[in-house]
Amino acid sequence: LGAPWEAAPRAPHRARPVSRSAMSMLGGLFGNVCTIDVTIDPGDSNRKTGPLARDRKGEKAYIFTDGEDLMGTAVVSVKPGKKLEHQGIKVELIGQVEMVNDKASSYDFFSITKDLEPPGALFEPKQYKWRFGAVDYANETYSGMKVRLRYFVRLSVVRNYSSNVTKEVDMIVQNIFPQPELNNTIKMEVGIDECLHIEFEYDKSKYHMKDVVVGKVYFLLVRIKIKHMELNIIRREIAGSTAANQQTDNETLTKFEIMDGAPVKDQCIPVRLYLKGLELTPSYKNVQNKFSVKYFLNLVLVDEEDRRYFKQQEIFIWRKKVG
Repeated sequence: LGAPWEAAPRAPHRARPVSRSAMSMLGGLFGNVCTIDVTIDPGDSNRKTGPLARDRKGEKAYIFTDGEDLMGTAVVSVKPGKKLEHQGIKVELIGQVEMVNDKASSYDFFSITKDLEPPGALFEPKQYKWRFGAVDYANETYSGMKVRLRYFVRLSVVRNYSSNVTKEVDMIVQNIFPQPELNNTIKMEVGIDECLHIEFEYDKSKYHMKDVVVGKVYFLLVRIKIKHMELNIIRREIAGSTAANQQTDNETLTKFEIMDGAPVKDQCIPVRLYLKGLELTPSYKNVQNKFSVKYFLNLVLVDEEDRRYFKQQEIFIWRKKVG
């Protein structure tokens, strides 16, 4: 394409672009001028908190639900003797879906902005109170193996000559679901020709997150030596907006042994599995066209040669109360 424009003879005068090193130096100069912080006000002394994300162990955040106000405080601290020139100060509430291993492809599905300060200059620390009224939290926050849905507040000091100064604080959104009107029992017969024939029955197909799975397993034909039987709960996460880029991950949340020893024909084994204490979320279907979460009851039989026989049945999980 020829020599760079600086070397071209008799070239008209043009402003030279600011190099990355110069931008970095400017950022260093301006970066020392201020520090910022943003906090969320619970608004209620009884507001519950919950764990934030699986990769942020020990961190907790306030839990909000659809239609609630969100309020808090923002602080911009200018160092003594310094002047902070800016192009505006704002606070944003953002809903975002991001792939855990590809954060560059994050998708903002929700955003509202409140301007705190018009363009100008600050010479001393300043505190701002902010509020977003009756927020429409259409989706719950979710932290999965491959995908995450976040709601967070971002405070930004917008600047001309270097990157904006920003600070983010996360929150949790949980929405209560109405009790399903229809909740049919699950009843299935499975087996291996001439070897094993069982019938299992669960009292319903839709469970709230603190519910109890109650059921029975009938052995109608037993000609293989069964060593034990267990009931697993599996979470299946399907991430990706198209079939071509979808990823499916299965996570076993619990293994509950319901029988130890060989069953005999016509034996009935009761099942009672408590969901409280498990790290469940509600079932999600095609959230923002980015991911779904399904749950399965997985009945597993293991014979004396450690061969495993299993049958999965999808169940629906819903949230009865916050927290």
